[in-house]
Amino acid sequence: MTVPPDFNSANNQATQQASSLMPTYARQPIAFVRGQGSYLYTEDGTAYLDALTGIAVCGLGHAHPVVAQAISEQAGLLVHTSNLFEIPWQEAAGQLLTKVAGMQQVFFSNSGAEANEAAIKLARISGHKKGFGSPKIIVMDKSFHGRTLATLSATGNAKVQAGFAPLVEGFLRVPFGDVDAIKQLASQHDDIVAILVEPIQGEGGINTAPQGFEYLNQLRELCDQHDWLLMLDEIQTGNGRTGKYFAFQHTPITPDVLTTAKGLGNGFPVGACLVQGKAVNLFAAGNHGSTYGGTPLACRTVYTVIDCLEKEGAVENAAKMGNYLVEQFQQKLTQYQVTVRGFGLMIGIELPIACGELVARARDEKQLIINVTADKVVRLLPALNISQADADEIIARLVPLISDFIQSKT
Repeated sequence: MTVPPDFNSANNQATQQASSLMPTYARQPIAFVRGQGSYLYTEDGTAYLDALTGIAVCGLGHAHPVVAQAISEQAGLLVHTSNLFEIPWQEAAGQLLTKVAGMQQVFFSNSGAEANEAAIKLARISGHKKGFGSPKIIVMDKSFHGRTLATLSATGNAKVQAGFAPLVEGFLRVPFGDVDAIKQLASQHDDIVAILVEPIQGEGGINTAPQGFEYLNQLRELCDQHDWLLMLDEIQTGNGRTGKYFAFQHTPITPDVLTTAKGLGNGFPVGACLVQGKAVNLFAAGNHGSTYGGTPLACRTVYTVIDCLEKEGAVENAAKMGNYLVEQFQQKLTQYQVTVRGFGLMIGIELPIACGELVARARDEKQLIINVTADKVVRLLPALNISQADADEIIARLVPLISDFIQSKT
C-alpha cells in the first residue's frame, strides 16, 4: 500500500516534536490509510468501525465507488477555471441542491465556516439596505458556527473564543430555545436583522430546544413579524443526517438563508449558502466571492453525492437506523442514568459524568471511532447508509464500554 514518504505509523514522540505542522489539533495516536464503507484501516490492516465519519462528513461512507469515480474522472478532465466563466457543473449542482432544499439560489464555498460567513454578510447587507449603521444578528448560547473571526464571534462558546479578542461586533446572544429572550431583545433594539441558529446543536452536545422543532416555527413567526432573516446553520444537520434532507424539513417552515457543508461533498471540501424569498438577490456582482468556491470538481462531487443519497435511499435509512440505535441504547443503558437523544443518525448519549476518556478506550479496546462533546456526551455520526449489521456492531462495542466506565466511576 502506498503511504506518504517518511510516514511513521507509530507516530512516536520524536515524530510529533519534529512535525512541521502547527499544533492546532490534539491528534489521536493513530493514522488511517484506507477506508471502505463504515470502516477505516490502519497501515497494518487493522479495521476500525467508524461511528463518526469525519464528524458527519462521509454520509455515504468511505470510498463510495460512484463518488470516487466521479472525482477521478473530473480530475482528469477539468479541476478549476475560476468564477470568471460559466461552470456547467456548478449550475447543475445548484439546481439539484436548491431543489432538494426548497430554496432558490446558492453560493458555493469551500467550507461550513465560509458558508456561514456568507450568511452573516447577507444579514449585514440587508440591514444596511434598511439604513441600519450597525445591524445586529441574534445567536444562541452553546452554538458553533465556525472558526473564522466572524463565525467565531457568532459562536456561543467562550473556550474557542479565548485569545482572539477583539471579536466581531453585532451579535446578540440568548439561551437556545428561549423565545421570550428574543422578544425582549426585539423590544430593546430596532436594528436587529436576523436570527442565526442550528436546528440541533451538534458541538454543543446534540441539543434540541426544549420545545423541539416547534422552536423553528416560533422563530419563523418572529422573523416574519419583525422582517428579520431566519438563517439556519445546517452544516452538521444537513444532507440527510437527521432523517430528512435538511432538519428544517421536519417542520412546515422554510428559512430565508440556509448554510450547509460537511456531508455535502462526502469528504470533498465544499460548502453552500442558499437563499429564498427576501434574501434572494441581496448580493450583487462584487459583493462576495471565492477563488475556489464552486469549481467543476467540487460541484460534480456535490451533484454526485446528492444523486447517490436520493437513489440509494440513504436519508430514509438514516431515519430508520437512527430510531433503532436510539431505542437500543435507551433499553440497554437505562439503569445507568444516561440520556439518549437525537434525530436520524445524529445521536448523543449523555452520561452523568465527564467521559472524554471513552474516545481512547473505544478506539484502543473496541476498535470503534466515536467522539465526546460538551464533556459528557458521546456523539455518534455514522454513515447514513450503515447496515443493520454494522449498527448492531456499534451497539455491541459501545454498550459494555459505557456501562463498565460508569460502574468504575461510581
